[in-house]
Amino acid sequence: MQEKYCIGVDSGSQSTKIYIINQRGEVVCSAVQPLRPVIARQPGWVEHPDDDLWDSLKTALQRLFEAFEGNKEDILGMGLCAIRCCRVFLKSDGLLAAPVMSWMDVRAYEPFQDEPGIAYTGSTSGYLTFRLTGELKDTIANAYQQQFPTDMERWTWSEDPKRYDACGIPREKLLDIHLPGKILGYVTAEAAAETGLPQGLPVVSTANDKAVEALGSGLIDLRAGLLSLGTYITSMVMGMEYRPAAENYFTNLSSVPYRYLYESSGIRGGMWHISWFKELIGDEFAGKAEAYGLSAEELLEQEASLVSVGSDGLMIMPDWLAPSEELFKKGVMIGFNQQHTRGHIYRALMEAIAMRMKNFFDAMTREIGMVPEKLIVCGGGSNSKLFMQIVADVFGIRAVRNVVNGAAALGSAVSAAVATGLYQDYEEAVSAMVHEQDVFFPDNTHKEVYARLNESAYSKLPHMLEDTLKTMHDAYR
Repeated sequence: MQEKYCIGVDSGSQSTKIYIINQRGEVVCSAVQPLRPVIARQPGWVEHPDDDLWDSLKTALQRLFEAFEGNKEDILGMGLCAIRCCRVFLKSDGLLAAPVMSWMDVRAYEPFQDEPGIAYTGSTSGYLTFRLTGELKDTIANAYQQQFPTDMERWTWSEDPKRYDACGIPREKLLDIHLPGKILGYVTAEAAAETGLPQGLPVVSTANDKAVEALGSGLIDLRAGLLSLGTYITSMVMGMEYRPAAENYFTNLSSVPYRYLYESSGIRGGMWHISWFKELIGDEFAGKAEAYGLSAEELLEQEASLVSVGSDGLMIMPDWLAPSEELFKKGVMIGFNQQHTRGHIYRALMEAIAMRMKNFFDAMTREIGMVPEKLIVCGGGSNSKLFMQIVADVFGIRAVRNVVNGAAALGSAVSAAVATGLYQDYEEAVSAMVHEQDVFFPDNTHKEVYARLNESAYSKLPHMLEDTLKTMHDAYR
């Protein structure tokens, strides 16, 4: 079979990552462009400065084609995945009418406030689609139901006037909406000149970023679960029906039309907890690691690997970024004594993330009535062998990581492969393009220790400290 390629775009909260991937799911080349720091003009506001999402996409694409040695004519299409739960305001010409609201912005979940200069409101994927193709189109699977009048069963805009009243959005200010895996348009001459993309290249709709991650991780098996280790950490399983009323999960539209993802509660800030600690210990430690021929993460992992299961009693509540409706929440480290080192803190952060997500995942799967056989782990945290083993031990089932852990970019490429006819359906594309790298089996002794610690301490810690944190919040307001 002649070499064919698809481009997968992952426009995330911290950077834009782009892969060129062949029909076997192998990354031919890649590029990344960090986003600029978000800005907060008022408390609770979190905005992307200027036109940063488009600027970072352009720069990453330019770098990508500087590295690509293949024939551009063999690129079939580009799948576009962008951050979910943001809010974008567009002028009548399709350009930004205001800064893009991050998913962390409290206003993004409030009813739409109409202004004369706003012709459309939509998602990040809709805006980037316009910049690439000139088409005011988007995927229904990135229209978060709390923000938009989304009909979750029909996969289109709602026909219920009450949904429009609740969202505050006039129907004429919504973009033309399509299912995932559809060609929304073709790269314009202007976009080709700015990015290096071939003019006329098909641009394919995907879904929200977590759903695209799920597809790129191979989550199409009803017996598997997914742990997504990103800036927002969550867990998911796949389902075949919309379930509006659930206590321990919500229903999300998937990258595969008319299939759903059941998604647990998660950890805001996610893997940033690990980055925060690495930056906190500073340049001196990074220099020490470099002298050993290691990265700071590798040296920290070596130190954490020497720490016993349970971090010798050090426990952490990973709540560094509180939700807008529970601003009293704060991160907590408890149980220090003189034996604890930075290796203990590093391991305790991993254990805290795994414990919190284990409890969320178990609550979700119990309510659904599912018994998972394996847990796929994606995102940067899966690069750590120690973290993978901790996840396997805490969850008590085999934990799998894939060859390509940039799952959102791979999922975007899978969508493009199906939309352009390279593969006839998602099952065939996933089988051909998503491959397991290795499996981590739970250590039974460690599994028992974590289960005991979770039952006796971790699962109770948030409730035990809630009143104290509320009191502290009131005192410092």
